[in-house]
Amino acid sequence: MNKYLKAIKTHVCGICCDSDEKGRCKLTTEEVCAIELYVDDIVEIIHSNTDENYDTVYSKLKEKVCKNCKTRTEDGYCYLKEDANCSLERYFYLIIEIVNKVDLGKI
Repeated sequence: MNKYLKAIKTHVCGICCDSDEKGRCKLTTEEVCAIELYVDDIVEIIHSNTDENYDTVYSKLKEKVCKNCKTRTEDGYCYLKEDANCSLERYFYLIIEIVNKVDLGKI
């Protein structure tokens, strides 16, 4: 497991609404965590940001990751986002902070 995914799992899974009280993922074998599935793309997007504007990073995320997500329809509708049930959408700003801390050696 790469250092970014390990740090994200340590700091996000415990608060994720898809985890139990001990931070263990409750997703079924038919479900996939977007964070885990797209971690390499997420880190690349965060690293490609040349300014401090998180909204820019978020826009890049939507361009690269969200458009390829299996839950998104051709017209752009995402039922996970609509229900506030996309882990990537819900925790993206925290993930930016975690990746930056890993880069600085603080995690």
